[in-house]
Amino acid sequence: MSGYFQAAGGVLIAVILVLTLGKDGKQTALLLVLGVCAMVGVLALGYLEPVVDFIDRLRLVGKLDNGMLGILLKVVGIGIIGEITSLICTDSGNASLGKALQLLSTAVILRLSLPLLEQLVELLQQILGEI
Repeated sequence: MSGYFQAAGGVLIAVILVLTLGKDGKQTALLLVLGVCAMVGVLALGYLEPVVDFIDRLRLVGKLDNGMLGILLKVVGIGIIGEITSLICTDSGNASLGKALQLLSTAVILRLSLPLLEQLVELLQQILGEI
């Protein structure tokens, strides 16, 4: 957990630096923000390792399909990356690009989710057929 507090402190310092740079250092500020986001992302991956291990155990115990869990992890990753990238676009003065990226992320997530939704419909049909 100390890594989290260090990262939170680093993010706050980056915010202060970005505010200090002002409009004159907009390009430098953007590079600083991108660098800090990348470092926080790498740290977040370390915290997600036990979650992935748990999902793998869940897959084994529940005899779940690898492909479906892979889709779920991809959807979460696309959502997180899309949100962070969209916020960076908005912060850099390109809100319309950020919104376009959010739209694209939503479309990709829906496309990836189709096999999950199809299995859900099949399961509902089986349940309703048995009643």
